[in-house]
Amino acid sequence: MIDHRLHVLQAFAEYGTVTATAAALHLTPSAVSQQLRMLARDLDVELLRPEGRRVRLTPAAHVVLRHADTLRTQWEAAQAELAQQRADLTGTLRLCGVSSALAALAAPAVARLRESHPLTEPLILEEESADCYRLLLADEVDLTLVLPGPSAPPVTDPRFEQTPLLTDRQDLLVPADHALARPAGVHLAEAADQPWIVKKHGNDTYPLTTAACAAAGFTPRIAHQVKEWYAVSALVAEGLGVCLIPRMVPLPRHPIARVPLLGDPAPARRFLTVVRRGSAAHPLVTAGLEAVRTAARTVGEP
Repeated sequence: MIDHRLHVLQAFAEYGTVTATAAALHLTPSAVSQQLRMLARDLDVELLRPEGRRVRLTPAAHVVLRHADTLRTQWEAAQAELAQQRADLTGTLRLCGVSSALAALAAPAVARLRESHPLTEPLILEEESADCYRLLLADEVDLTLVLPGPSAPPVTDPRFEQTPLLTDRQDLLVPADHALARPAGVHLAEAADQPWIVKKHGNDTYPLTTAACAAAGFTPRIAHQVKEWYAVSALVAEGLGVCLIPRMVPLPRHPIARVPLLGDPAPARRFLTVVRRGSAAHPLVTAGLEAVRTAARTVGEP
């Protein structure tokens, strides 16, 4: 019901270029340019202004964006209020998040939701946190479990409702016979001279690892870049390096040791639930949020 061209303008404000906007929206650059020109024509204002080789938003565009955020929130609230009039809780609830959050939080939440509301149809998508925000704005998901990072929107962003969910401590993963495999724990700085195994750049865990190591006073010497936890565990078991592993991630059956990290503050991931502003009152989203919170209470610290 909200003019799709407003969403294109919002995406341009988010990504900064026509090419990046087109990629995010699965459109061609010419289609993005055309929709923005048509919107400017219908509003009788200039929305984009050339600046060197790029184009910039005009003051008028920022006015339109401010009202577009308000319209989107009001539309979400209207849909929520209408849904509250229905007798039964039905429909598809779309959740997305990183793999560990889906395994530890979304899976039991969906099971609980289907048991309490059998007419619902949950749908789960695995995505990195940055993509979860994008999918929310594109109305492709309804509820996300994200790890806030350097590129995440601030908590004051008017487009989202972001709520702390869970603190997930990180441990050091080492071979079972390693000198640092001490059950009482170690300080992260003790692993400064070790080769490190990290997930690839662009993954949520990479900035968490580098930030934790920086806080401990060193830059990790990255020996291998591996994505899946089972493969990471296998490399650690063979003595090829160490890594940080979230406590909610179960250990594969390799000769490895999960070592608690000492110090204050200890490295941790902090999950948020994020929904579009105004949508939290929708009965389906409300039920999903409650199911996720229930799952989180059995996993870690709220």
